[in-house]
Amino acid sequence: MRDEETLKGIKYLKAKKRVEKIKGFYVHLIVYIVVNCFLSGIIIFGLMSDGGDSFEEVIQNFGVYSTWVFWGIGVFFHWLGVFGFNALGKNWEEKKLREIMEEEERKSKF
Repeated sequence: MRDEETLKGIKYLKAKKRVEKIKGFYVHLIVYIVVNCFLSGIIIFGLMSDGGDSFEEVIQNFGVYSTWVFWGIGVFFHWLGVFGFNALGKNWEEKKLREIMEEEERKSKF
């Protein structure tokens, strides 16, 4: 009985650590989007008010996109570290098929 409790505790801690990693990634992604929108807005506004450039000319400036690109590389590697190469998980197709079949079965009962 004691071994079962220990095993459940270990599984719980592993699951909790995994959830924290996933949560950390999503926080990183949200910060990335918010900060880059803010920075791009400032850069666009600054370039348009300084030189009187048109909006089309301003959005072609690499400075508007540079933080998106370079920080985006970091976000990509964070995603890769959290979800790995197999982002959909092991046996994803099999799990999804089972889920859809169960859903269809529930619908057919009504």
